[in-house]
Amino acid sequence: MAKKMAIIASKGTLDMAYPPFILASTAAALGFEVQIFFTFYGLQLLRKDLSSVMISPLANPAMPMPVPMPVMVQMLPGMESMATMMMKQKLKKHGVASLQELRDVCKEADVKFIACQMTVDLFEFDKSEFIEGVEWGGAAMFLGFAGDTDICLFV
Repeated sequence: MAKKMAIIASKGTLDMAYPPFILASTAAALGFEVQIFFTFYGLQLLRKDLSSVMISPLANPAMPMPVPMPVMVQMLPGMESMATMMMKQKLKKHGVASLQELRDVCKEADVKFIACQMTVDLFEFDKSEFIEGVEWGGAAMFLGFAGDTDICLFV
């Protein structure tokens, strides 16, 4: 019987988007059955267009910056876009797959994506904004799987 991994993705920023996709694709490649439950801001990672997924240097003290930046500078308009551009360039330079590529690898590896229906309703999202192949369900649906997993992660 295959091992199972359950992941909860609740954040929609660039830096927090990579862990669930990297872990899921790696586990799937190792033969695990994998499900990711996307809830609250993590739902952004299931949108057709990932271009709005950004990283904020503000309140992200562990983020390595090329030069030290005071908090007041991090708050300026355009800093989030600049930090996102710099991070995407660094990822590309080091041969790290894009979010789109990682998400596609997960889909090809039969990782199940579950979108939290309560969050979709709460934020009045339209299901047409999301990629194909997403399953819609609640915590009970996900916990039915997560309760029997070998590894369960909240990232």
